[in-house]
Amino acid sequence: MLLDRYLPRMEFDSYEDFKKNYTVVYPDNFNFGFDIVDEWAKQDETKKALVWCNDHDEEKVFTFKDISLLSNKAANYFSSIGIGKGDVVMMILRRRWEYWVCAVALHKLGATIIPSTLQLTKKDIVYRGNAAGVKSIVCVNDDFVISQVEKAMPEIPSLKTRTVVGEPRDGWNFFEAEIEDKSDKFERPQGKAATSWNDIMLVYFTSGTEGMPKMIQHNFVHPLGHIVTAKYWQRVQENKLHMSVSDSGWAKFGWGKIYGQWICGAVVFAYDMDKFVPARLLEKMSRYRLTTFCAPPTMYRFMLLEDVASYDLSSIKHYATAGEPLNAEVNMKWQRLTGHNIYQGFGQSEGSVLLADFQWDDIKVGSSGKPSPIYDLRLLDNFGKEVPDGEEGSICIMGIKDKPPVGLFTGYYHNPGMTEEKLHGSCYNTCDMAWRDSEGYYWFVGRNDDVIKCSGYRIGPFEVESALIEHDAVVECAITGVPDPVRGQVVKATIVLKKGYEPSEALKKELQNHVKRTTAPYKYPRVIEFVDELPKTFSGKIKRAQIRHEDEEAERVRDN
Repeated sequence: MLLDRYLPRMEFDSYEDFKKNYTVVYPDNFNFGFDIVDEWAKQDETKKALVWCNDHDEEKVFTFKDISLLSNKAANYFSSIGIGKGDVVMMILRRRWEYWVCAVALHKLGATIIPSTLQLTKKDIVYRGNAAGVKSIVCVNDDFVISQVEKAMPEIPSLKTRTVVGEPRDGWNFFEAEIEDKSDKFERPQGKAATSWNDIMLVYFTSGTEGMPKMIQHNFVHPLGHIVTAKYWQRVQENKLHMSVSDSGWAKFGWGKIYGQWICGAVVFAYDMDKFVPARLLEKMSRYRLTTFCAPPTMYRFMLLEDVASYDLSSIKHYATAGEPLNAEVNMKWQRLTGHNIYQGFGQSEGSVLLADFQWDDIKVGSSGKPSPIYDLRLLDNFGKEVPDGEEGSICIMGIKDKPPVGLFTGYYHNPGMTEEKLHGSCYNTCDMAWRDSEGYYWFVGRNDDVIKCSGYRIGPFEVESALIEHDAVVECAITGVPDPVRGQVVKATIVLKKGYEPSEALKKELQNHVKRTTAPYKYPRVIEFVDELPKTFSGKIKRAQIRHEDEEAERVRDN
């Protein structure tokens, strides 16, 4: 095992024992490529690391030895095109198997990687390229992606090289051909070329409600923060297949498809789907005999529209979810069909899992669980004072001033002013609202920006969404606030209906009355809009801010 190198103690008697005594130790020069991937390869040359497939009947199986040797070849290739410690490489690779090879190679070199989604346009790429000083880019051979990168390149002076995976492309270095003749030996850099724990390994661009996306930077010990994510929340098992559904452009990929899972010795299962088709995903889950599985709540909701019972999911021992709060109705249906609850996790791109359902206590469906032992979490009011149980506060991480907890971001890349403002005070404020019950469970309310202020009441979107999801007509919904001249804001529900239901005024009234019966009557949606689908990020999060902004724009047009 490798875990015992980093965890002085792995087994705990209770959550309280876990919270008090969990500790991570690491050398100052920890490097995921050398200390995890290469070490597993040395211990067992046959140990599986990755099982990859797609929608075109392609399949590849890689051992840690394979990944070790291929990443060495890739490191020698990247070095040959001028990539070294501190250089920034953008990767737009979807769920291609090459992502794992390239990421490990770049970690070995000490480069900084920027995982990015296929949805980026020329404008997005230009902004990211110049903000981060991107020196090289690695892309999947996708017509849209390639066209946007080629349009962006002349406007990014720092961008020197471009590499494509999958199929050759004119004017691009072809990854598979480039690494073919490279040596599979790559010695660990020494001296100034070696990585230190606080060098920047990874940068995520994360959008807020205002301005351009921010650059969240993680150091080289960030992967060790995900031991809690993988072992104690997702409960991966060594040599067993784990699947987290995420594109490589998102932080959820780092949460569920590489770092903690490989540290624990699990086999990552990667399904490179062209698009999310619930029946196809269920078929892959059944055919490959997964042991653990994690997906956003949205995917569970849509899988429940299929005949889940007709798929053999008996090999799966643990289900998890993150990205959005999980509605109780979804969990109850899933438990009834599979015999397993879905275990909630909560966090941000800025860290590893912050709150989760851990193994020692019963879950409370609808809650986000209890704090990770890595972080000292408190709920604070607007004046920085801790709120009592039952009252809402901002989730804040304390004790970060001297040295950040392992797993937490270390600042905003190329923005020391914002880093000083957000991280060098008494705490890091996540800007997520929650309340804690008397047993220590946290209940997510919403982003500060998502909380609706109506006639003096504060209404969290999740509780209203959960009430609506219980109605047979509703597949999914988003709760937002819309301006109101009398109440300030009123609750709006944007709803996707199940097949067989049609929009009508009578159905609106029925849904409003259902919410009044299910939760406090003042929370019912005074405005209801039926849509074919909700706007979402590629990782499955509902874009409530987009709905709000579209409503505000429509209001301005009407006023004019």
